[in-house]
Amino acid sequence: CAMLCDCLEAVGIPRGDYVVKVNNRKVLNGVMERILSNLHGDQVPETGSIDAATSRAFETTARRMLTREDKVSAILRTIDKLDKVGEIGVRELLTDGRTDASGARIDGVGLFPHEVEPVIAFLSAKKDTNERTLDKLADAVGDTAIGREGIDELRAITDLLRAQGYGADRIEINPSVVRGLGYYTGPVFEAELTFQILDDKGRPRQFGSVAGGGRYDDLVKRFTGETVPATGVSIGVDRLLAALRAKGRVTGAAGPGPVVVTVMDRDRMADYQAMAGELRAAGIRAEVYLGNPKSFGNQMKYADKRASPLAIIAGSEEFSRGVVQVKDLVLGAKIAASASLEEWKDRPAQVEIPRADLVARVRAMLA
Repeated sequence: CAMLCDCLEAVGIPRGDYVVKVNNRKVLNGVMERILSNLHGDQVPETGSIDAATSRAFETTARRMLTREDKVSAILRTIDKLDKVGEIGVRELLTDGRTDASGARIDGVGLFPHEVEPVIAFLSAKKDTNERTLDKLADAVGDTAIGREGIDELRAITDLLRAQGYGADRIEINPSVVRGLGYYTGPVFEAELTFQILDDKGRPRQFGSVAGGGRYDDLVKRFTGETVPATGVSIGVDRLLAALRAKGRVTGAAGPGPVVVTVMDRDRMADYQAMAGELRAAGIRAEVYLGNPKSFGNQMKYADKRASPLAIIAGSEEFSRGVVQVKDLVLGAKIAASASLEEWKDRPAQVEIPRADLVARVRAMLA
């Protein structure tokens, strides 16, 4: 977690613009253990002893007949939606379900309302000092051994980080971090960017998570049979770069994008992939257009968006003659800005070459 903070600051994300959120799968397991130990199972409460919401929750449970393992997975998925649906939405999804903004009905997990309370207590532990958050989490896990073990580990992490100068302004204990992959065995963490950016329509948006990881002691054992402690974190480089660009913190001009192989005949996709593969093998960045190929104009717009220097064009007629068209997008843009209609129609920026000469010709044009 300390290394992750240092990395983010080194690439241009200052303190105050990020937070590393830490949780522990053992704490989650402790909460799940408390819930599962009190599940109502298949027993129907006496008539008149339950309210309408509880009755609906029972009907949901009876309808879905989830196993305990399924319930755990469903609860974890629901916890992960807290930022999207809020506490009320989590309650609804854990009981009899909810209707989203589009009007679609989403089935609930089927818990009774009183069974949801440990989850809500767990989630409400965030947004406080790390010490108070840990105290609240300790209440949420109760006397479960695995939960207590997780709390002790989080306290140790907090103490170690504080001793190194990493306070709650950079690293916080936050129960909303789930990390859905099943191989995590202990602490889990995510780095979230806290500043806002504007989307394509000018609306403010939170950028969100750019890194994540955790402890996975048993993962190496799956492959080697040997128990090896392991912890890791990975940064989403593309996402981080997008955030830096949005904040104007990327210095230097961006380099040229990849050569884009356009798609004129969906049935020849293997041929298009072969072209891209040959270019990559020669050290040339290349990709095949994977959107809807019906509109060639959209393919050219995509190439422009990717800052592509060249586009490769081949349809059934070109394939039958063993040739391809190579369009120089940089030269084409210059010509389009100043040429007459007759000059533009001559397409001087587009050349036809033998298919076998693709790599050599592309390399020469890029040079």
